[in-house]
Amino acid sequence: MCGRYALTHKPDEVLGALGVADFEDDFPPRFNIAPTQPILVVGQADRQPGSNLPDRRATLARWGLIPGWVKDMRDFPLLINARSETAIDKASFRAAMRHRRILVPASGFYEWKRPPKESGMSSQAYWIRPKNGGVIAFAGLMETYASADGSEVDTAAIMTTKANRAIRGIHDRMPVVIRPEDFERWLECKTQEPRQVADLLKPVEDEFFEAIPVSDLVNKVSNMGPDVQKPVAVAELEDKPPKPGRDTSQMSLF
Repeated sequence: MCGRYALTHKPDEVLGALGVADFEDDFPPRFNIAPTQPILVVGQADRQPGSNLPDRRATLARWGLIPGWVKDMRDFPLLINARSETAIDKASFRAAMRHRRILVPASGFYEWKRPPKESGMSSQAYWIRPKNGGVIAFAGLMETYASADGSEVDTAAIMTTKANRAIRGIHDRMPVVIRPEDFERWLECKTQEPRQVADLLKPVEDEFFEAIPVSDLVNKVSNMGPDVQKPVAVAELEDKPPKPGRDTSQMSLF
């Protein structure tokens, strides 16, 4: 799964990497983005008159997709991820897969490695980033939810796939990374049906990411500074027994 990620690059780097010409609001570096928070997403807009290039639009959406047919979002589970293997047929994602595919820019993501329950050890957090740096784009889906009072909110989910060999030792799932050369095809929902872009929903190459062990600071949403990405020695953490009464379950916030 993907339950936390970061977007720390400068706005011009992010917008340039995803081919967005303009975005009205500035945005600060975010080191610990969590579900239900607003996230930056990029979708396809109409082509400008006289231009052969696609116009990509950046907007903010709530991380946690709500399908349009939901009557009360308070009674619906938080869909922060969409499994790429089943999204085409799943009722919650079917419409978004056909009409509202997006890109979610990121600098990297976090994942937790769970030790065996009998070990009594805490989960180990990892900051997973591209080895060559730069902005990456996760495959995403978006829905605009209209509540009974007439208000609307854009909501989004990040698509996941099975982990590649490099990440498999930490977790069995990872976000789907869309390469720049595939941006247009992924975003073009008018001519590219879900089955025609299914080949993009695969694990990225084994050598693409590097995983850096970090402390449990990232576990708390209130920790939003660069310290959450500071490397730690795994052996020291694994040798430390859990504190009495401490909940050591992975992603207990969700």
